Amino acid sequence: MARLAQTPGLTDVQQSILETVRDFADKEIIPHAQRLEHADEYPNDILDGMREMGLFGLTIDEEYGGLGESLLTYALVVEQLSRGWMSISGIVNTHFIVAYLISQHGSAEQKARLLPKMATGEVRGAFSMSEPETGSDVSAIKSRAVRDGDNYVLNGQKMWLTNGAYSSVVATLVKTDTGAESVYGNMSTFLLEKEPGFGETAPGLTIPGKIEKMGYKGVETTEMVLDGVTVPDSAILGGADQVGRGFYQMMDGIEVGRVNVAARACGISIRAFELAVGYAQQRKTFGQPLAKHQAIAFKLAEMGTKIEAAHALMVNAARLKDAGQRNDVEAGMAKLLASEYCAEVVQEAFRIHGGYGYSKEYEIERLMREAPFLLIGEGTSEIQKTIISRGLLKEYKL
Repeated sequence: MARLAQTPGLTDVQQSILETVRDFADKEIIPHAQRLEHADEYPNDILDGMREMGLFGLTIDEEYGGLGESLLTYALVVEQLSRGWMSISGIVNTHFIVAYLISQHGSAEQKARLLPKMATGEVRGAFSMSEPETGSDVSAIKSRAVRDGDNYVLNGQKMWLTNGAYSSVVATLVKTDTGAESVYGNMSTFLLEKEPGFGETAPGLTIPGKIEKMGYKGVETTEMVLDGVTVPDSAILGGADQVGRGFYQMMDGIEVGRVNVAARACGISIRAFELAVGYAQQRKTFGQPLAKHQAIAFKLAEMGTKIEAAHALMVNAARLKDAGQRNDVEAGMAKLLASEYCAEVVQEAFRIHGGYGYSKEYEIERLMREAPFLLIGEGTSEIQKTIISRGLLKEYKL
């Protein structure tokens, strides 16, 4: 059989992109990930290489200077980047989501002005829905945009922004009073433009500092404080006539994000398996390699099977989205299975390493701290189960 997580039906271009990214991960990411992660250091050199490869414009249409590739290509690239170091995939994830939102829902002016610079990585995107007191309940957000003549004034506090500092445009969901009966019809997405960095990066918009985390280091996660941020109605994603459409736009982006998280989980799982299967063949106990012991061999068999299952669901969800179909249930299934299996595969790899797995000298220690994040990001496992069950009950309604 072929190695794990192979994808049938790829074009020559897709194969070439993935080979290039895999080679880049092997040579430029994996050898430096441990040092950068432990130092919580921003990976500038790695990002320069990604810019040269055009990865920031991977899914942006060619007319705006991008490569015009599919969500499937994007997901498989993310899988390889995460295999190298999950934080690298985090840097491009929210950027991809914002580029997707602008491509799908942006006005002609927004596309022409932002997408060419996003394709080169000159402008990077961040994505903001969550707030300190809301978590998974998006309807409970308190940040608000109030009409003031031809402008809107935004106030509130947002939470958990990946790329919050280094981004230049933040797709931000806030409440707006549109008179809709549903709370979801009273939300709008604004494209807030700012300078990269910490502190007050635009009038009234402050990025206080990065949040210290147990893992997922190197890439910054921040808060964002909005205190009288004044923007024209042209800052609404899609333009002024899209006020009140923010929630639905964001959910479209979240479906892309959940495929991304599934891809990240697959990438980490693949790397954990590589580390485990390598160690199991080198480390000897009772006169033979670990891999010769049935208990360890069975672990490897289960790990490989879980990786194959998760990868297949991720690929299916990406292909559905590329075909223009709703993939909320399929993306939820992929994210649920891939993230849960990732936690299990990483823990089994950790156990195979024995006491050495607890040492910071071994890569598996880092993966043990990264995998739990995927159980939370882009919606917890419980949220995925809610989405999946609702979809199934609708399809099988008596």
